[in-house]
Amino acid sequence: MHTPFFVPLAPRGFSSISPPPPWHYAGDFLVIDFWARPQAVAAVLPAQLQADAKAEGHAQAYFIDWQFTGGHDELLDPARYQYREFFILVDAQFNGKPVAFCPYIFVDNDAAIARGWAQGFPKRQGSIFQTRTFAARGPACAPLIAGSRFGASASAAGQRIARGIVTLEQALTDSAALGSRPTINLRHFPRLAAGQWDKPAVHELVESVMDNFTVADAWMGKGELTLPVCEHEEISDLAPIRCGNGYRMSVSYSVTDLKTLVDHSAR
Repeated sequence: MHTPFFVPLAPRGFSSISPPPPWHYAGDFLVIDFWARPQAVAAVLPAQLQADAKAEGHAQAYFIDWQFTGGHDELLDPARYQYREFFILVDAQFNGKPVAFCPYIFVDNDAAIARGWAQGFPKRQGSIFQTRTFAARGPACAPLIAGSRFGASASAAGQRIARGIVTLEQALTDSAALGSRPTINLRHFPRLAAGQWDKPAVHELVESVMDNFTVADAWMGKGELTLPVCEHEEISDLAPIRCGNGYRMSVSYSVTDLKTLVDHSAR
């Protein structure tokens, strides 16, 4: 028997959209450094965060091929717990401390959406793909060697919202080169009751807590990114002015906690 953490709160807990923590993640990342208009970056920040003038509009785009498990071998149910994701982190400051904020994120799995909303990631349904690598060498395996190219794309509601390419140049021996700003999110759950729409049940700024963060097979090279203009989407407001490094790596970590920084939830 499982203890339900999410809805539906079914009697035996198996029908819940996702199991309770601990949550363990492993994935292959494509990451692209880019610079958007500083005004556009400032516009997506919540009131509690400040623009980082020194960053000059710096942001990162992430394409990830994920595998998840909880405490009951959920990785053996890949149809439910494998998924792909695309999101953007923009540089910001919180009380003078450098942080990263996630304004947009798309994922192709409902369980991942639920876990993301619990953590403050504003996840939406999307379709994400990226080049994979395989141990058996051949024209389609995309080996981790200098000169290999990895592509990725994301779409939502039938529209292409992002396209990225990373061309590998050299292996990274020091993961510190990847940067280490804490990720800050805004957990927001509104009330539907008449007269209380402007009094959210939850409205709090939180910091992600990731345990046992591990990086393997990290490579860096040239990054390319486009964020096309789409109808009824604002992500293209962050379209790159220029791109920088691209990275390809494997990552794992666990989530069992969350740090609340500011709580403006309606009481």
